[in-house]
Amino acid sequence: MINLSKKLIAVILMAAVTYLIRVIPIAICRTKIKSRFIKSFLYYIPFAVLGAMTFPSILFSTANIYYSIIGTATALILAYFEKGLLTVALSSVLAVYLCGLIF
Repeated sequence: MINLSKKLIAVILMAAVTYLIRVIPIAICRTKIKSRFIKSFLYYIPFAVLGAMTFPSILFSTANIYYSIIGTATALILAYFEKGLLTVALSSVLAVYLCGLIF
């Protein structure tokens, strides 16, 4: 079992890393960013990272990858037609569930 001092060191290190990630851009970029390329790059980075972290989990969340693909396709189609988040999520889960029952 990890003792209290090791836990405290771990928390302090995590806090330092989180703080540095937020402070370094402020310290480096003192002026307003004028480049459209850099602005668009910084705007889309969170979406790209979220997608890269989420997509593998989506594909391997069920016992059968084909069910996952059907659920993903359902979500993409409903999202394309601008349905709400709850509708998209519940419909995808329902599609995967029904695939499991049918096949």
